[in-house]
Amino acid sequence: MTATSVPIEDSEEQALSRPRAHIIKTDAEAIEVAYKVAAEISKEAAVRDAQRRLPAPELDLFSQSGLWGITVPREYGGAFVSNTTLAEVIAIISEADPSIGQIPQNHLYMVEGIRLDGTDFQKKFFFDLVLQGVRFGNAFSEIGTKSVNDVQTRITPAEGGYLLSGKKFYSSGALLADWVPVIAKNEHDNTIVAFVKKGTPGLTVIDDWSSFGQRTTASGTTILENIFVPEEYVLLHHLAFDRPTSMGPIAQIIQAAVDTGIARAALRDTIHFVRNHTRPWIDSALEHGYEDPLTIKDIGDIQIRVHATDALLRRAGELLDVAQREPNEDTVAVASIAVAEAKVLSTETALLAASKLFELAGTRSTLGQFNLDRHWRNARTHTLHDPVRWKYYAVGNYALNNVKPPRHPWI
Repeated sequence: MTATSVPIEDSEEQALSRPRAHIIKTDAEAIEVAYKVAAEISKEAAVRDAQRRLPAPELDLFSQSGLWGITVPREYGGAFVSNTTLAEVIAIISEADPSIGQIPQNHLYMVEGIRLDGTDFQKKFFFDLVLQGVRFGNAFSEIGTKSVNDVQTRITPAEGGYLLSGKKFYSSGALLADWVPVIAKNEHDNTIVAFVKKGTPGLTVIDDWSSFGQRTTASGTTILENIFVPEEYVLLHHLAFDRPTSMGPIAQIIQAAVDTGIARAALRDTIHFVRNHTRPWIDSALEHGYEDPLTIKDIGDIQIRVHATDALLRRAGELLDVAQREPNEDTVAVASIAVAEAKVLSTETALLAASKLFELAGTRSTLGQFNLDRHWRNARTHTLHDPVRWKYYAVGNYALNNVKPPRHPWI
């Protein structure tokens, strides 16, 4: 894949060039809209993956539907849906196309960050943009550093604001976003988020994402060269982790929802292929592949695991709602552990379902014309975000020793 820099237009002009987003009012409406959007974006999901075609019109449909604004607080005009609804919306979209399901993850994360620690100006200004349909991308992670929280990007005081410099990777959504929130360290070595408007001098987003999975998230490179950031566009993000908040589990429940959607899609396509194409094994003396008792048993096993994943995701959302309403050491720990459990099972179910697809559907299912390997490639790529082996540890340490999990975005 050839890396190309993308021309960046002014975000206000971008927003005006798209119809103003619909404003969703209720949880039920959010689910209804999600199914309608999913039906549209699923139509060419396999083709987009095969061609590495970025989902620009599909993303416009998604954001203009109002689904990117469903977590804006009610006092600012949003629906502030439950986290169960939020997770289900992402799972529905991800079943249709998990690359599109992943793209708003950091947008929704930043909406929560603003809700928790934004100034009055930031809440009014950015929530209004979100409800209009403006999209946040991200420039959070860096490549080649000692660890995921080793941030080399720096923001330094300047007259009237700050200067921002650094280089980021895994910038999912930045290429098609209107604003790019950037994680950086300030002069006190505290973590901040600088909101950088597309079109700002010094901002370059490069489409150089070459992963074998989640191919159309455009999660490539963002370069920040001495960018001026007004003071009112800087959020003190470390505050969300200096005290117990819903920030970490919000990030993680969206990741779990993406994997849940992948698992559902893999099972759906397994059933379709077995019902319509798979031949019975010669020793079974059966007429159809879908009559094979061993196939039926494995389909049943995967279906149970998908339903269990759905249930853990709902439970995590309910406990996260409690943590948002009553944030303290205990409620946040309970929510974080519940989300970790959902993330473990969604990871393992997505990988199993995507692999079993070929075993149960047979050799024909590997042909390129079906592109069914995208389910495994997407599952394997997306589930690498946060290692589930450490989630097992967090869950076990909490259950056995009552040790609360750490407060950060990866648990």
